[in-house]
Amino acid sequence: MHDVVIIGGGPAGFTAALYSSRGMLDTFLIERLVPGGQMATTYMMENYPGFEEPISGPDLALRMEGQARKFGTKVIHDDVIELKLEGKVKTIRTTKTACESKVVILCMGASPRELGLPKEREFRGAGVSFCATCDGAFYKNKTVAVIGGGDTAAEDAIFLTRFCSKVFLIHRRNSLRAAKLLQEEVMNNPKIEIIWDTVVEEILGSFGVEGIKIRNLKTNDLSYLKLDGIFVAIGTVPNTELVRGVVELDENGYIITDENMATNIPGVFAAGDIRHKTLRQVITAASDGAIAAYMAEKYINENKW
Repeated sequence: MHDVVIIGGGPAGFTAALYSSRGMLDTFLIERLVPGGQMATTYMMENYPGFEEPISGPDLALRMEGQARKFGTKVIHDDVIELKLEGKVKTIRTTKTACESKVVILCMGASPRELGLPKEREFRGAGVSFCATCDGAFYKNKTVAVIGGGDTAAEDAIFLTRFCSKVFLIHRRNSLRAAKLLQEEVMNNPKIEIIWDTVVEEILGSFGVEGIKIRNLKTNDLSYLKLDGIFVAIGTVPNTELVRGVVELDENGYIITDENMATNIPGVFAAGDIRHKTLRQVITAASDGAIAAYMAEKYINENKW
């Protein structure tokens, strides 16, 4: 029987683990892939407090994991396949093991949103990518397009100019939603060309991406771009499949919590990008994780385990 089981090893999960393990709670964290979640796909972070010089997402993720482990957090890499959250004792089953816990903190984060086009999944890894920092180096001296208009899309476009000869930034609106500083960088980069008021209609190619068909939303005119790859950066969808129908979700599938990160089930908390909130950033995920761990300890004490 663990005191706290945390599902997900992003900034919310590892901050929750740090706080709960420092509080002398038996803390067990399950992460299916590499530590960091979406943070691990961020090349450089300039807005996380305490670092005058930029730090890479993977580096910060490893530091968070190391700090949590230092205070006693046990970490395994596995897929959670079943959760039984009702009742005082929670049961967590993975592909390799099963365990019980007094508290569960859900930190599964969110995944990149897809365009929903034919060939999008088929060509993933063959010209379609959702992670510029992971795959950008494969496109040296090539032409690519980034789809989106927010911070991630702008950051991806800027990052890709390190390798690519030309980067198209395709956005369905006539202005970017990215931070002003990022917008200025995009506008002033000679390798980036913005295509406004436009959506991707089709991904072209036989065995990989060779180009795209695009449509202007104001004129309905169709045109074609010859490309070597596309990077999709149009937001995220919450990874809530495990708890759908069990934990209360909003209309977009995000977990509903109160300000204490508590869900509708006693002893179950949620933190980070997986929950309904205004701002999804590393720092807000970390804040959520700290609150969730504090409230988990309070819940355990109040229930006199």
